[in-house]
Amino acid sequence: MEDKKNIGKAITRIDGLLKVTGKATYATDYPARNMAYAVLFKSTIAAGRITSINTSEIKTLPGVLEVVTHENVPKLNVKGGLRGGALLQGPEVYFYGQHIGIVVAETFEQATHAAKMVKVTYTPGNDPKTDFEKLMPGAVMPKGKELADHHRGDAQSAFNSAEVKFEGTYHTPIEHHHPMEPHSTVAVWEGDKVILYNGSQVINGAQNSAAATLNLKPEQVRIVSPFIGGGFGSKGGQWANLALAAVAAKVTGRPVKLTLTRQQMFNSVGLRQQNFQKISLGATREGKLISLSHETTTHTAIQDEYIEGCGEGAKIMYDTPNLLVSYRVVPMNIILPTYTRGPGHSTGSFALECAMDELAHQLGMDPIVLRLKNQPEKDPSSGKPWSSRATVKCLQEGAKAFGWEKRKQQPAQNKVGDDLIGYGVACGTYPARQRPSSATVQLIRSGKIINAVVSIAASDLGTGTFTILTQTAADGLGMPLENVTVKLGDSDLPPAAGSVGSVGAASFANAVNDACEKITNELLTKSGKQFFVRPTAYQLMQSEQLTTFETRADAKAPETAAEYSSHSFNANFAEVRVNSLTGMVKVTRFLAVVGAGKILNPKTARSQIIGGNTWGVGMALSEESLIDPRWGNFATRSLADYHVPVNMDVGYMDAIFVNENDSFVNKMGIKGIGEVGIVGVAAAVANAIFNATGKRVRNAPITPDKLL
Repeated sequence: MEDKKNIGKAITRIDGLLKVTGKATYATDYPARNMAYAVLFKSTIAAGRITSINTSEIKTLPGVLEVVTHENVPKLNVKGGLRGGALLQGPEVYFYGQHIGIVVAETFEQATHAAKMVKVTYTPGNDPKTDFEKLMPGAVMPKGKELADHHRGDAQSAFNSAEVKFEGTYHTPIEHHHPMEPHSTVAVWEGDKVILYNGSQVINGAQNSAAATLNLKPEQVRIVSPFIGGGFGSKGGQWANLALAAVAAKVTGRPVKLTLTRQQMFNSVGLRQQNFQKISLGATREGKLISLSHETTTHTAIQDEYIEGCGEGAKIMYDTPNLLVSYRVVPMNIILPTYTRGPGHSTGSFALECAMDELAHQLGMDPIVLRLKNQPEKDPSSGKPWSSRATVKCLQEGAKAFGWEKRKQQPAQNKVGDDLIGYGVACGTYPARQRPSSATVQLIRSGKIINAVVSIAASDLGTGTFTILTQTAADGLGMPLENVTVKLGDSDLPPAAGSVGSVGAASFANAVNDACEKITNELLTKSGKQFFVRPTAYQLMQSEQLTTFETRADAKAPETAAEYSSHSFNANFAEVRVNSLTGMVKVTRFLAVVGAGKILNPKTARSQIIGGNTWGVGMALSEESLIDPRWGNFATRSLADYHVPVNMDVGYMDAIFVNENDSFVNKMGIKGIGEVGIVGVAAAVANAIFNATGKRVRNAPITPDKLL
């Protein structure tokens, strides 16, 4: 067999044809006999108690099978691991849009109609906490110890004595994930076991959380999720709708489909919280940082706490002897925030990287030069050596490829017609980690044809997991791609990490690679022969005339990986045109240069980066969820008023991956790219807008009214 190396090749997605022809099966595509349909109804107050829910008339409507509320719902474990509460376990209301009941009917239309007819009376709370800016003065320390104030040296004293000082506060709004596929579940009970067809970024996490919430054992719950129409963190931790679909199926004795509407998504499955970030930089006149403070004020839910780590990037990005990273939080009557693409680092980099740009302008220095002057030789937060760090290379290679030399130092100097043209740069980082994962490889011979089946309870968010694992297995077994079948997205398969936090590729591919190595070694031992050249598993199956052979590997990060600080790094370059008459901004060019270890497939990796870049452009220019503080509900509640970037909003985008051989992070040298693709992007656009116009906007999104 011709030896072909597949890892590193730009191979088209194996599942691509299924998706473009509509044959890929998502959560609600699973057929079930006698399917019923569930629709949630929600609270219309932000705080208080339900006094009564009149469901008697609803139950008489055509097709209605059952109405489930706190008055008749089975007892669930509210500490089972599902996020956000809203499990119908009592009359208390903590936020506008909290689930307060489910209607189950013969058809979706009947359930929708009935849900709208439910009459609810409330005793409103005295003081709903719905206005973040008014509540900010009362912000308190977070409960989580990991978000305690982080000190290095004395940041305040060093700032006070610095030759050059910069201080500014940056604002990022609430954002929502809005995957193309809304959260949805088909629940099917088989005796005391339940199958949940559900879009899950973490298959085994969803299994364990659903089981604990439903008071079942994990083996009584099966999660099936082979295709996912996006998630961006919202399908990482599962929400109440997953368990409520199972409840609806149990009480009706029928399979049930529960799908959230786009409007319901705004207050059902988390959000990226609003942040005010104060950045203080002290430097010498030569541009060497001596002090950095990154102080975040944010909000969480009344009944639980989640805070994204906006200051985590500040701990490692730049070399300064004096550092303060702090968080203060306001509990509010809104749904619990959650992980959103590049959590903490994307919003944190908007503040930090804009502040670095402002300091460079104050110093009269090129912003790339300022960053290069302040690169740490080792991780300043831990003292550990880098497993690898590509920031300098990303900046240098990006500057050449982008044409940075064309940038004019003084802003508002480059005008063509009514358009002001500007160039901006910003850096980013995200941790690189491998999490424990297991995989099985089964080899099946039929004559001269040998096929492999690789099984792992991983998930493919649409990022190319099927493809990169097929490439990994084909190389590990020494066989053609077309002879490898990868099975994912089922909790009955060997357990695996999730497609979250940029751990997916490293965890899954190393597990599959280990399984391929193990099966080859076991076949060698079984043969009892010595070979001059190590044969592949493919060759051994032929030479030993075996019909089938199978093994499993349980992979985890090397013990030595903990001795190093491992991260992906990038540099982002933006060119914008700002119309001087209308204030409209167009990102005409964007280039991301990324150092992320071994790139398994540059085609799928490029798509990942460009997807993150596009969302970063949205963060910079358009995306914002607005709460009406009178009621605590979202004034923006559809894609008509929550503006995501479309093709017309973004010009030419490209991504470059610098060569980076990291032998410490994990056996295969893989780092993650899913998260880092958005980090630093909004700041690069904001910095380009300043270079174009001379006007600094620290309040995202940067809309025309803020520029005129």
